Amino acid sequence: MRRPAGCLHDPGMDYLQRLSAEWYEYQGYFVHTDLWVGLESDGSYECELDVVAFHPLRRHLVHLEPSFDLLSAEERERHFEPKFAAGRKYLHRLFGSEQQVHLEQIALIVADEETPRAIAGARVLRLSDFMAAMLEALSTFAMAEAIVPEQWPLVRTLQFVAAYRGRLAPLLARATPQPPA
Repeated sequence: MRRPAGCLHDPGMDYLQRLSAEWYEYQGYFVHTDLWVGLESDGSYECELDVVAFHPLRRHLVHLEPSFDLLSAEERERHFEPKFAAGRKYLHRLFGSEQQVHLEQIALIVADEETPRAIAGARVLRLSDFMAAMLEALSTFAMAEAIVPEQWPLVRTLQFVAAYRGRLAPLLARATPQPPA
């Protein structure tokens, strides 16, 4: 399969892609990962969209691009622009018009506090905020009431962390990051 022009491949994104795909699927969305869009005359594609999630009852369509990048703001904008532009161009053709479906585009990034609110026309969501929202949602009920099915192992792991937070919090609070060897 040819790599499309204008889209960078981020080899570190597999974990974030899987985590976000599991989370949206767990919430009742139909999820497609690695969706190639914009078939070109030479057989290549305009772009690959990392995570596309659709909730048919809410008519909510999410296009999420996760990245572990360490790029500057300008490089990050160049990285995400073709992906989000392709999402805006093609996703309504697949899922319905703008009046029928609300498209939300999210750049999920590992970043510090100095993160812009938007990039390439999409909302920026820091991984720490995404995980905090998941932990908060998973903390609203006891595991005995509704354990996350094993088909979503990353979300299930977060449910265990949420359930055992009292025991884990002191360990995490005293842990100090070690510099890489």
